Amino acid sequence: MGTRDQILDAAAEIMRNRGVVEATTKEIAKAAGYSEAALYKHFSDKEELILNVLQHRMPGPAATRPDPGSATVEANLAALARAALTFYQQSLPLLGGLLAQPKRMAAHRDSMRRYGAGPGHAIAGIAAYLRAERQLGRVDQEADVDTAAALLDGTCFHQAFLRYYEGGPEATAAPDELADSLAETLMRGLGSSASDPDGRGGEISHSAP
Repeated sequence: MGTRDQILDAAAEIMRNRGVVEATTKEIAKAAGYSEAALYKHFSDKEELILNVLQHRMPGPAATRPDPGSATVEANLAALARAALTFYQQSLPLLGGLLAQPKRMAAHRDSMRRYGAGPGHAIAGIAAYLRAERQLGRVDQEADVDTAAALLDGTCFHQAFLRYYEGGPEATAAPDELADSLAETLMRGLGSSASDPDGRGGEISHSAP
């Protein structure tokens, strides 16, 4: 394991336990067995380190985005939901402390924008996937894919928050049935067959009944 990976592992562990506000780059570097100067050879600032922890130690929907036309739309949405549920439940301990410090939150938000990251990108990614499926005819042409993406991502965040609120960092993961149910419900609004009886991957038939 290289220096960068060791630093990411140490950062993920410390940030989970103390949050990004309290975790310092000096402490992280020491836990990884390196100097703070060595840390800054791999990461330009603390925000880049946080971003890499989120992307590579707890990947969310963006890292698991399915290829349009593969499997079924419902199965792909369920996979995205599972990824989002896991990501939000893992990341809440890291980022929760930012909410209590507006200035620190603003600095974090500005840095994420510089790196082209942030919460809104997850919704945009899901919407882009659904838009591609709509072009393939596997989602109804009149379906509001932006709202569907917001519903999926927002529901996953809320469910993860509730689990963390009730059980803290050791809360059990959301069951697969929750992701499956969310995907099935969304499919009804997207105008595609939830059961896909013809095995066409959720493709919509435009022929008369």
